[in-house]
Amino acid sequence: MTTDVFKRLKEDIDCVFERDPAARTRLEVLLAYPGVHALLLHRVSHWLWKRNLKLLARILSHITRFLTGIEIHPGAVIGRRFFIDHGMGVVIGETSEIGDDVTLYHGVTLGGTSWQKGKRHPTLEDNVVVGAGAKILGPITVGANARIGSNAVVVKEVPPGASVVGVPGHIVTPLVDRSRQREETARRIGFQAYGQTQDMPDPFVNAINSMLDHIHTIEQRLDEAQKQKEEDSMKASTAFEPRKKSTSKESGGG
Repeated sequence: MTTDVFKRLKEDIDCVFERDPAARTRLEVLLAYPGVHALLLHRVSHWLWKRNLKLLARILSHITRFLTGIEIHPGAVIGRRFFIDHGMGVVIGETSEIGDDVTLYHGVTLGGTSWQKGKRHPTLEDNVVVGAGAKILGPITVGANARIGSNAVVVKEVPPGASVVGVPGHIVTPLVDRSRQREETARRIGFQAYGQTQDMPDPFVNAINSMLDHIHTIEQRLDEAQKQKEEDSMKASTAFEPRKKSTSKESGGG
């Protein structure tokens, strides 16, 4: 059991280096990362919770919140290599379930929408990333490899691999794909000055992006209409094609 505990601790520390370029040494991560502290203390409080030592578990959880600014209910189930970056203001409810290799940023809430007993908090599957300030509410599932944008409010199921932004949260085309489409459209119409690769809070940039998205949609519809027209034309020509005259031999003549 002791070997497993140290193995999990090593995993929890090593995953920080994969996701935070500011991390320099294992000692620094162990001593100066509140997300790591909160996770280590949660593993202890969860162990107490499962053994029906609920008061001790809640007291330890409360102390952890005071020390780190991160509130994790001892009943929450958390997988391996979980990373909370910065962490201040993170709240994880009692019936939350978190898979492996999940990342949360500061201000994230995994909350409930009901006062009823039972499952009332979200489930995050493996490799989910939740941006700063996002709220995921209710007994919903966020599929594996999904991305939740900063300050999004998610109250519906999220399929695996989806990207969700906005209030209320809605699924969007991945930014990389959308940017590639915009650059291709801009190049085709000769707009060489276009160089934005990210959505920026600039009304002029947003107007250009909206225009390029609209042009891309119109081009797709024109292509579809042209293909349909060609198919209809081929069907019409086939329908009116004159039949071959039968030879005398085929018709039974002498």
